[in-house]
Amino acid sequence: MVDIISEAQRSWNMSRIKGKDTQPELLVRSLLHKLGYRFRIHRKDLPGKPDIILPRYKTVVFVHGCYWHRHKGCKYAYTPKSRVSFWAEKFKGNVERDKKHQKQLKEMGWTVHVIWECEVEKDIEKVRARLQQLLQ
Repeated sequence: MVDIISEAQRSWNMSRIKGKDTQPELLVRSLLHKLGYRFRIHRKDLPGKPDIILPRYKTVVFVHGCYWHRHKGCKYAYTPKSRVSFWAEKFKGNVERDKKHQKQLKEMGWTVHVIWECEVEKDIEKVRARLQQLLQ
């Protein structure tokens, strides 16, 4: 399948996709703040620059986009029909990097949690209950 827009336009579109402070991430941060938790964000000295860091609990939270981080079984984790091999490699690299960073964090003594974009969109109350349970 051929892309219906130019390569330059596609590049521009893709460059506008945010890597941090996404809507799901902002919702999770707001939720944690309302629950009374204090946290830091995007610490560059930690592997993978976790989205949310709760130093008191030695816990990090990644709020992953289902598309980019390949949430298994999720409708948002589809594969584009053009440049299939390029995207397969790109997604494979993302998943491997995520695993590596999570392993490094665990070896450093951090507890790692991943919250998926679709979970935040589908049922924020379920996310709230899960976070409360994890942080007790």
